[in-house]
Amino acid sequence: MPPEDHTSPRRASVPLDQPDPVATLSARLGHGPFALVLLFVGTGADLPTLLARAAQHLGPCAVAGCTTAGEIDGTGYGDRSLVGVAFPASGFAAETVLIDPIDTIEQRSMIARLQQLRQRLRAHAERFPHELAVLLVDGLSGREEHLIASLAGGLGPVPTIGCSAGDGRAFRRTQVFSGLVLRDHAAAVLCLLRSRMPLQTFSFNSSPPSRTQMVVTRADPVRRIVLRINDEPAAVEYARLLGCPLDSLDTCMFASRPVLVRVGGRHFVRSIRDVGPDNALVFFGAVAEGMVLTLAEPADIVGDLSRSLDRLAAGGAPRLILGFECIFRRIDAENRQKTHEVSDLLARHNVVGFSTYGEQIGMLHVNQTLTGVAFYDPEPVS
Repeated sequence: MPPEDHTSPRRASVPLDQPDPVATLSARLGHGPFALVLLFVGTGADLPTLLARAAQHLGPCAVAGCTTAGEIDGTGYGDRSLVGVAFPASGFAAETVLIDPIDTIEQRSMIARLQQLRQRLRAHAERFPHELAVLLVDGLSGREEHLIASLAGGLGPVPTIGCSAGDGRAFRRTQVFSGLVLRDHAAAVLCLLRSRMPLQTFSFNSSPPSRTQMVVTRADPVRRIVLRINDEPAAVEYARLLGCPLDSLDTCMFASRPVLVRVGGRHFVRSIRDVGPDNALVFFGAVAEGMVLTLAEPADIVGDLSRSLDRLAAGGAPRLILGFECIFRRIDAENRQKTHEVSDLLARHNVVGFSTYGEQIGMLHVNQTLTGVAFYDPEPVS
């Protein structure tokens, strides 16, 4: 990896069981000033205390972040740690917006607000030509598609990536925060950045489609529940198509054999969260009656990830890759005993981020991807 400079994003991590993880993280990130610090917090943290310490050690700058379902700390997979990504003010400018609650967004005023913030950033950072939006969403809100649609008019052509906050593997309580404000119910934080460094957003999906298709014949789109597939109870039909007993449907099976939807000529995963009452299937993404689902083949997660990350580095290695990876990819890697290989790849390519309950790329909410942004060396000033 190229040597560090004063404008590149910096990353650091520290176990949460240390006496003062924020102070240690701050020391490892080094001196600011910073335009923005993103914090990804593993399970077991005392978040109010952590945020108070962050205000003391990391300010004055914008601090935002969320809880995770596991961390990617720059050395591969981690757990119960605090991960920080700092954007130096010499190479970045930032604005943050707390959206609380998601369901009461007034679209016209939000569009006007985002356009105003983008104009202010442009005026403040004319020498930083590249734009980026990073969206952190309550991972149990079930409202990611609604949120992205509400923000689209204000973001316009800005490259956008995002993630749904996690809660380990408990799926009970996810939290997002901006400064000292902590929210755990249908809220989001939007970070707008301008960057001196060229950047490239991406979304990798390792799940190839099979020839087996099915049709959603009854659904509850608001709650992301599929009640019937091929006019049979959804879980019963899914198990039949897999050729496995109904009682074998669990998180490992959902992770290794998800279903796909075809959008714009590409297949995207719709991850199944669990089996609901009356053998319904509860999803992490939007579902609707009449939707055609394709069963995924088992993924070559290591080979596909290696090739995808190599492509990102084809024109030169990124300084840092901010990555949001679905927790089901990590579960699938564990199930296939590929965790160490995937972790080594993430470390080799300097990926930092966390395991999520869903990802956003552009105006799409997706599942079971590694989604993020790569930051590259700026062009020499002539």
